[in-house]
Amino acid sequence: MFVKKLAYLMVVVAVCLFGIGCIAATGLPGSAAKSAGGHQTGDVFTSSFLVRFKRSLDKQLVHEIASRNGFQNLGELPGSNGKEFHFKHTTLPLVRTRRSISHTRVLKKEPLIHTAIQQSGFKRVKRGFRHAVPLNYIPDKAPGYGGENVPTDPYFPFQWYLKNTGQNGGKAKLDLNVLAAWDQGITGKNITTAIMDDGVDYMHADLKFNYNAEASYDFSSNDPFPYPRYTDDWFNSHGTRCAGEVAAARDNGICGVGVAYDSKIAGIRMLDQPYMTDLIEANSMGHEPHKIHIYSASWGPTDDGKTVDGPRNATMRAIVQGVNEGRNGLGNIYVWASGDGGEEDDCNCDGYAASMWTISINSAINDGQNAHYDESCSSTLASTFSNGAKDPNTGVATTDLYGKCTTTHSGTSAAAPEAAGVFALALEANPSLSWRDMQHLTVLTSKRNSLFDAKNRFHWTMNGVGLEFNHLFGFGVLDAGAMVALAKKWRTVPPRYHCEAGAITQMHRIPSSGSLYLPIKTNACKGTDTEVRYLEHVQAVITANASRRGDLELFLTSPMGTRSMILSKRANDDDRRDGFTKWPFMTTHTWGEYPQGTWMLEATFNSQESRSGWIKEFSLVLHGTKDPPYQTLSPASPHSKLAIVKKAHEDKDGN
Repeated sequence: MFVKKLAYLMVVVAVCLFGIGCIAATGLPGSAAKSAGGHQTGDVFTSSFLVRFKRSLDKQLVHEIASRNGFQNLGELPGSNGKEFHFKHTTLPLVRTRRSISHTRVLKKEPLIHTAIQQSGFKRVKRGFRHAVPLNYIPDKAPGYGGENVPTDPYFPFQWYLKNTGQNGGKAKLDLNVLAAWDQGITGKNITTAIMDDGVDYMHADLKFNYNAEASYDFSSNDPFPYPRYTDDWFNSHGTRCAGEVAAARDNGICGVGVAYDSKIAGIRMLDQPYMTDLIEANSMGHEPHKIHIYSASWGPTDDGKTVDGPRNATMRAIVQGVNEGRNGLGNIYVWASGDGGEEDDCNCDGYAASMWTISINSAINDGQNAHYDESCSSTLASTFSNGAKDPNTGVATTDLYGKCTTTHSGTSAAAPEAAGVFALALEANPSLSWRDMQHLTVLTSKRNSLFDAKNRFHWTMNGVGLEFNHLFGFGVLDAGAMVALAKKWRTVPPRYHCEAGAITQMHRIPSSGSLYLPIKTNACKGTDTEVRYLEHVQAVITANASRRGDLELFLTSPMGTRSMILSKRANDDDRRDGFTKWPFMTTHTWGEYPQGTWMLEATFNSQESRSGWIKEFSLVLHGTKDPPYQTLSPASPHSKLAIVKKAHEDKDGN
């Protein structure tokens, strides 16, 4: 019962930390006018309404109420217990610049309706670097292979991210090591990944036998058929390309092969309308949570280097409900592309990628460098691959629209589905893995391999318990073979708690030159029901403003000396008004560390010009376990990450 109550409190904390509007049942204050980053809503309004009833209602009665008022009931919102529904007006334009007060009043006259809120529209963009090369490029010849039992699919030799032999100037053996997982008999059977995107060509010959129609839906058109809308430039090929990376069939003579080629894919079309709404996002992320194991998202707020944005209230609640209750209580896996804004953006300003409920994935190219569009941030957990370095056609080879194939899929859009495929393999190997187990497995089995920062800005660093991390790549590139092997013998980690470790609520001025240092000394809730001794995620929840927000940099140093850059300079961000409001900057770099002691926040300006600013509030939230997470596991090698961290914990506990 305590764990269930804690899960509910975590929902409240997660939603309210974003300052977007706390769930009404909590009675806590919140603002629906601005997000935590200060972006304005209300610029455009859609024909969708959030309708909250005074009590749980029968669905037929809800339909009747909607119909007699000129609305269509599009269904219940995840986690609302029959009280909240998505209504769409049948005659209102899809987008308008003013709120329709008359339609809201009509709904509020219904005696059973508590509130009715017309939904604002906002932009969400696909993450994918678009090459200026012909579509459906067909290579002249394929590199040969030795006598291994490898797929016979015609494009497999060009899928260097599955098996890198050094083709097209790549680094040999720099790949996802999927053949090692397949050799263990693991191919993704009985696992479904939802591609939340612009649709999936489920009639494609390489996808149709792995398509899960029962778990699919079109939230853009409100029907069960998430087929992509045709455009002359094939703009809506994005979801189909992502789907092929996960579950394209093997040895059928068509295109390439998916990472988890015996797994299923579901299409959730939700990205193809002029404006996104909170309700479309929430319904997508809460769709069929017991039939869908993994949700893959290759999109997010605009990667322009000046946007600070994240999930709204209903969406955040759907995600948190997914990790707490999805997969019959084990938790859904949400995989997120970290962003394509390059060095001028910071993925900690993206509330989806930076969420502790998602696994944020960055990318590398075939020689180990980061791609030029890769964003960096301390919330990235691991990396996979995108396009090659020298040949623009050495992108990600996958399925394309209308039965075609492509070798030019790219961006962190391509990286997230690869990770989803690897996680599908791990779930087949051990269906009992929780959403947190998957994050622990990612940390413990990802490899540094040959990954490096092409501009020599970010180096590989070891944290306080011996785990190597990089500000670009997280804990390294996913290793499917190692993850599957460890998943087979994995034991679920102990319960997770969150500790509100301390807060500084008085304002402090950030100097124009030099740094402001704000310490929080904590016992990590020792002696309470929420004590944290072994860290997972750490959040620095900060309210700040600056004469130029993009020049502000923030660093968080743990008691064990690990320094995380939680906000980097963003050259395009000229904001001087909104700043950050209760924005939860997150780091994974202190994973496995001991949290007791002094945490230090450093705020500084990276600018040749004179700047001014204030830290108005800083609170520290620690997430992790009270008990050692790996005490029941036996490392296969004394040099493995598991062995290193376990020994560090045992040595510390023995002192």
